[in-house]
Amino acid sequence: MSTQKKTDMSAKPFWERKTLKELTDTEWESLCDGCGRCCLHKLVNEETADVFYTRVACTLLNTETARCGSYPDRLSKVKDCLDVQRMTDSELAWMPKTCAYRLVHERQPLPDWHPLVTGDAASARAAGVAVIGWAVSEESVDMDNLEAEIIEWVDA
Repeated sequence: MSTQKKTDMSAKPFWERKTLKELTDTEWESLCDGCGRCCLHKLVNEETADVFYTRVACTLLNTETARCGSYPDRLSKVKDCLDVQRMTDSELAWMPKTCAYRLVHERQPLPDWHPLVTGDAASARAAGVAVIGWAVSEESVDMDNLEAEIIEWVDA
């Protein structure tokens, strides 16, 4: 590899030159745009593998900030909490199409509104991508009737 190619690669941001497995913990955490979409309950059609998102958020998600209220302990407090670092390829496909973890895995660019691109931690919210203002806690709905809570969104 020429010196020019090495320089070109090192000039790229980490999310464009590394795989998910190569990320440091700090890089990993910085990929999260804070949208809260991964914390929404999902339904999967067993026959087609289609994933349907609901507006119903995990009980730990603060729907006013789109942040987990117990992030360090979430995996022990919520039995089906998604541990994105341990997801398989097929599980990553369940993540929102705008999710940086999914995009890095698929070798796609981050959206223009992503905080790593804009330098602004609130850019996902400003772009209308965050669940703030429309997600509801699982404590306020009938969890046996999640089909009634299915949503569709236009990815920003």
